[in-house]
Amino acid sequence: MADWGPVFVAVVLFVLLTPGLLVQMPGKNRFVEFGNFQTSGVSILVHSILYFALICIFLLAVHVHVCFVNYDICESMSDWAPVVIGVVLFVLLSPGLLFQFPGNNRQFEFGSMKTNGKAVAIHTLIFFILYSVFILALHVHIYTG
Repeated sequence: MADWGPVFVAVVLFVLLTPGLLVQMPGKNRFVEFGNFQTSGVSILVHSILYFALICIFLLAVHVHVCFVNYDICESMSDWAPVVIGVVLFVLLSPGLLFQFPGNNRQFEFGSMKTNGKAVAIHTLIFFILYSVFILALHVHIYTG
């Protein structure tokens, strides 16, 4: 049985919280800047903390699940893997931090601290694929007790 809830929540949060796409905190010139397609290590840290808090709320407190078979099994799950994997992938795949594909000046740029709409779309697709593989195909779980 596949639970698509964590995948949906993680991908939506990735898009909404990618620094520079909709908002960047802190911005280059002001605390909050909108749609500037810029990023920085500090803004990725701030957005990662927001990502962590929101994914914890949606997956651990609210228990967002999208199950197509046997909802009772899905309802009883309490798993940290979707949170941890989502946060790690969010940081590693934030366009402009480690790499950006496509770049602004070249096809592939490293550490540019900039982004663009195409890069956000490509990085979101990569995020979706990797997150789905870890959660749905490999069934990675981190249970705490």
